[in-house]
Amino acid sequence: MIWRLRRAGPGDAPALSLVASATFLDTYATVLTGADIVAHCTTKNSIATFETWLSDPATIVTLAEYEPGHAPIGYTVLTAPDFPIEPGPADVELRRIYLMKQAQGSGLGAALMARALEDATAAGRTRVLLGVWDQNTRARAFYERQGFKVIGARQFTVGTTLHDDPVYARAV
Repeated sequence: MIWRLRRAGPGDAPALSLVASATFLDTYATVLTGADIVAHCTTKNSIATFETWLSDPATIVTLAEYEPGHAPIGYTVLTAPDFPIEPGPADVELRRIYLMKQAQGSGLGAALMARALEDATAAGRTRVLLGVWDQNTRARAFYERQGFKVIGARQFTVGTTLHDDPVYARAV
């Protein structure tokens, strides 16, 4: 599989909304209720959500596209931390890192993570935080291979269901 990574711009909100909803459904369809997935995707993965992030100079969004054709297949969002733990002044949150299942195992996940860590460093950040569903063992193992360690926990709502998620951190 051949892909390219690029910094997303204002015109990319529809593609990001599409890949965000597709990857969320792909990841959680067998473990979350349909109603919770629909509620989450229509609010948290909306075009407006991505337009807000893309218009924020402190937020960095990277889009992964399949070559040829530039179909969106993954993305990351680096933004201000939103956790119940006290962030440091140079912390940033990797709010999203998702890729389509057909791209898993291709090295794209590692490439997206490497780009996010490079972008965090270039932005003057010294630590990257992220939250992950506690039952997503594949993602947790990936983050741990990337050098992330659990530093706390948070509660995260998907639709109407509250989940307990570990919070990870890694110095950059």
